[in-house]
Amino acid sequence: MTTQEIASRLVELCRKGDFETAQEELYAADAISVEPYATPEFKKETTGKEAIKEKGKIWASMVQEMKGIEVSEPLVAGNVFACTIRMHVVMKQGGEMDMTELCMYKVKDGKVISEEFFV
Repeated sequence: MTTQEIASRLVELCRKGDFETAQEELYAADAISVEPYATPEFKKETTGKEAIKEKGKIWASMVQEMKGIEVSEPLVAGNVFACTIRMHVVMKQGGEMDMTELCMYKVKDGKVISEEFFV
């Protein structure tokens, strides 16, 4: 898959809230995920597709309800693409949150090798 094809597929799946399928289909086994900052729940950097999927499961377990999700069209340059994700969620502890992240992805050999989130 080209970077554009990967970007389009990732956006399509994220718009459905199907992050795990996106990771399973599109990520390299040794992909890296970088959060804006470390929290008690998440390390700053996570390595490996399975560890990234587990991080997603932890996030999902903290969410009571996903009230809305908006994902921009991807902006592609070479082997890198970016998009914004806006989520309106109700957390199990902490009430409602409206969060927007800039998400940057790097692609190599037809797979996402890194993702990094900026807030």
